[in-house]
Amino acid sequence: MSKICQITGKKAMIGNNVSHSKRRTKRTFDVNLFTKKFYYVEQDCWIQLRISAAGLRMINKVGLDAALSGAVSKGYCDWKDIKVIG
Repeated sequence: MSKICQITGKKAMIGNNVSHSKRRTKRTFDVNLFTKKFYYVEQDCWIQLRISAAGLRMINKVGLDAALSGAVSKGYCDWKDIKVIG
């Protein structure tokens, strides 16, 4: 699975490690991702999402259904990518 948040669309960025002598080497800034289960009331089932901390705050703020429909309309995830647990 790729390291992309299903709600916000955040993904890993590329940057530089800069040493004291200003020598630069490439590195990646990974996203704070984790898998979390949610109860989706509209479909009466449990779903599993791979979300970032910012995505979790968005779900707490606007609700699960609004966050999912916004992510699908922006193209961050698709309805078939959402894993239904039971």
